[in-house]
Amino acid sequence: MDSTKKLRWGILGTGGIAKAFARGVAHSRTGVLAAVGSRSADGAEKFGAEFGVPRRHPSYEALLADREVDAVYIATPHPFHAELSMRAAEAGKHVLCEKPASLNAAMVAAVIECAQRHKVFFMEAYMYRCHPQTAKLVDLIRSGAIGEVRHIQAAFSFHGGFNPEKRLFNNALGGGGILDVGGYPTTMARLVAGVALGREFAEPVEFKAVGMIGESRCDEWSCAVAKFEKGITAELSTGVSVMQDNVVRIYGSAGNLVVPTPWVVSREGGVSKILLKKNSEKDVQEILVETPEWLYGIEADTVAENLAAGQAKFPAMSHADTLGNIRLQDAWREQIGLEYDAEKEAGWSLPLHKRPLVRRKDAPMIYGKVPGLEKPVARLVMGVDNQNTLSQACVMFDDYFERGGNAFDSAYIYGGGKHETNLGTWIRLRNLREQVVILDKGAHTPFCDPASLTKQHLESLQRLQTDYVDIYMMHRDNTDIPVGEFIDVMNEHQKAGRMRVFGASNWTIERLQAANDYAKKKGLNTFSAVSNNLSLARMVNPVWGGSLSFSDPASRAWLTKNQVALMPWSSQARGFFVPERARPDLLADKSLSHCWYSDDNFQRQARALELAKKKGVSGVTIALAYVLSQPFPTFPLIGPRVPAETADSFRGLGLMLTPEECKWLNLGE
Repeated sequence: MDSTKKLRWGILGTGGIAKAFARGVAHSRTGVLAAVGSRSADGAEKFGAEFGVPRRHPSYEALLADREVDAVYIATPHPFHAELSMRAAEAGKHVLCEKPASLNAAMVAAVIECAQRHKVFFMEAYMYRCHPQTAKLVDLIRSGAIGEVRHIQAAFSFHGGFNPEKRLFNNALGGGGILDVGGYPTTMARLVAGVALGREFAEPVEFKAVGMIGESRCDEWSCAVAKFEKGITAELSTGVSVMQDNVVRIYGSAGNLVVPTPWVVSREGGVSKILLKKNSEKDVQEILVETPEWLYGIEADTVAENLAAGQAKFPAMSHADTLGNIRLQDAWREQIGLEYDAEKEAGWSLPLHKRPLVRRKDAPMIYGKVPGLEKPVARLVMGVDNQNTLSQACVMFDDYFERGGNAFDSAYIYGGGKHETNLGTWIRLRNLREQVVILDKGAHTPFCDPASLTKQHLESLQRLQTDYVDIYMMHRDNTDIPVGEFIDVMNEHQKAGRMRVFGASNWTIERLQAANDYAKKKGLNTFSAVSNNLSLARMVNPVWGGSLSFSDPASRAWLTKNQVALMPWSSQARGFFVPERARPDLLADKSLSHCWYSDDNFQRQARALELAKKKGVSGVTIALAYVLSQPFPTFPLIGPRVPAETADSFRGLGLMLTPEECKWLNLGE
């Protein structure tokens, strides 16, 4: 490759791993080291002089602004990986980020979505995954060299020498073994199990861990066991205060494989080996893997060769592989009770990219009105029922707000109050109370009565850290209580300023009508909105006890006639319009098969996918567009778990379907 066409690399950071990569790039086929960025001019100058780097920047920001840089290698401490990866993507730079890609899965998901949105390459730098030794190991397992894989042992640890000020033992810098080198055993076990199961990687079905957290609140050593499908088991161990045999052993029904140097393999090229011992043979075979290429040079070439795809090819780390691996590292830390300061409230004073939160100029959100509420309401409402950590809540809510979202659906029963608390904390941290719409629900069965409604609502306000909600909804109905008693108590709270407007979730048309008739007769306020299911897919069986759907023609006709604002849950039928998740032969997910599987629904799915292909979108987007395109006001509740899912839902905002298309999708109904 002509030097003028080589990928021009910039390195962020000047530590030991940055130096290793700099040497590797110099021996790569496709790259050239063009720039270095440090937190100080002196650091950049010293590094530049040592490695002959022509462009030496006294800050990371200066390097990211350098037009002579095509790709960046991020070699800073862990807590800075997400911010720098996102800013690099925003600057149009391809990204190779040292592991871990960030501190937890929520953060990594945001980084990957940012790279995808800005159409740049992103890869987590597990360099051993790019080396031909790993490819050879994959070939041996696939060929059945040791029969069926039964058990895996993988370790990576060292004795770093305790120093609480240094990165390895500093909680504020993401220290400890699990994130520093524990990801190597987890990536290897997931790879081996996946290949044995006919895939690229696999996730454990069971996982247990123990470990030692030292005085500086970092894991100093730890071990874990995992079980995969078909009974494949794995032992994983890591540490920064103990030396182990850093090898990989794979045991099968017909033999075993040993990888003596699985991680930092042939750093400057040369020969490595894999040992194969068959049960039927006495001797151990030495399978040699020879390459003249340097380890980190191979990694740089892997990036250059996959730029168009945006991510690396197997067995290097794909986006999905990186996400699965960090989730397993999260589980490992959770099992031993390790949390980082950056994951706590004080660490979330700003979004992940470390800039003040503002709506993006290209935000696609559209808004509607709910009767009695002055604030405009986002047509897509963020569900607050699966953000189990503050990190996930902040990542998801920041991203949603930046896209123009301002409405959040929560409930007293979600997560035992944890989800309301996370939402309230995020709103307080971002100082957004008057800019957002809180839809909160209470009085769920069996506590569906006026007294319980009041008790729960007051407790919810404390969790949400506010003195009012914008929209309050009863989560269920209790037909043993006259509708007037519910209307009376909600009017009392509304008059006291604790709710701006109110509505009902999972009520029948008859009860809704009776409640509004009572309110009008008494001169009281009526329901402003309702939250029953509405989806292109017909709800065959209730998702939860007491849940009701308005997807039938009669209910849709009533909504059209009365122009009631509907905030439908499961508006995308909980993933039914993703064919990889919902097919007649896929029965493991009971929330799908029991609630949505029917011949007519699969016909709807087929039509949605057909229309999606014509319009260049996903089936999920078509399903959401169907709900948004109804002849009455709809504000679908969405439940994304990662920013990429939010982005997919938002594509439905720009796709309004005609009445004819809606009727055709719904089999003529």
